[in-house]
Amino acid sequence: MSISRTRVLPALGLAAVAAFALSACGSSDSLEGGSPSGGGGGNGGDSSTIVIGSQQYPSNEIIAEIYAQALENADFTVERNFSIGQRDAYMPSLEDGSINLFPEYTGNLLQYFDADATATTADDVYAALQEALPDGLTALDYSPATDQDSYNVTAAFAEENDLTEIGDLAGIEGLTLGGAPELETRPYGPEGLKSVYDVDVQFEATADTTVDELVAGNIQIANVYSADPRIETEDLVTLEDPEGLFLASNVVPIASSDVADEIADVINAVSAAMTPEELVAMNVQSSVDQRSTEDIAAEWIAANLD
Repeated sequence: MSISRTRVLPALGLAAVAAFALSACGSSDSLEGGSPSGGGGGNGGDSSTIVIGSQQYPSNEIIAEIYAQALENADFTVERNFSIGQRDAYMPSLEDGSINLFPEYTGNLLQYFDADATATTADDVYAALQEALPDGLTALDYSPATDQDSYNVTAAFAEENDLTEIGDLAGIEGLTLGGAPELETRPYGPEGLKSVYDVDVQFEATADTTVDELVAGNIQIANVYSADPRIETEDLVTLEDPEGLFLASNVVPIASSDVADEIADVINAVSAAMTPEELVAMNVQSSVDQRSTEDIAAEWIAANLD
């Protein structure tokens, strides 16, 4: 099948996207909560405060707030230190124990500690991450929820070509893949598509306009992070990756080893209950519905843990 490409100005959903980006500047003030007696401690009665950090974007902060409320519901004393920034900014605080708990992503964190890592599947990446973590840090159970590179098509294109997996693209002519400029040389870019799935594509550097170009029909495949709310708001279909082309990046709680056992039951229950679809839906609530992180977290806990 040959695909003609017609340049049409996309119907931009910039308001929602801008809201998603701006809401990353949420509260960075430390807040404190805990048991009525002021002591921490369910699961052992330790009086120490659990300091929880987050990166400076809504998806990560929502997960951190879920951790915080779940621990408070279990009578732990919690301090929030949210919206810190990127990995280079917060990792020293995790390593020195100033922060005790942080929502992370298995694949990206593995590559941070081991740039030459070769694992790709969820279980293998998690095992490699456990080996790569420095002394003093513990990876609790990883979640089915992910925020990782993924290949997406429009729902109409998926239906027209009967697509569910990346490999289903093989044999379709005239495909153009859009994404950040560096995608062209990444292992999971055009060369990876060809070697792993026998899919031939042209590449176009679309950067921040990738989803808009996909919706407009100017590209047929888009590289989008899997928790991006536009997957839902723009009715996109994420193609399954059974051969592990992408490095799995499941949500994983990273804890100080000296508190990991104490909080494990509570936080592992959160990880087990969170799904990829729910993470996207919560991001939509933040970016489109403009709901507060606290309300989103409380509603998720009531529906999944209470």
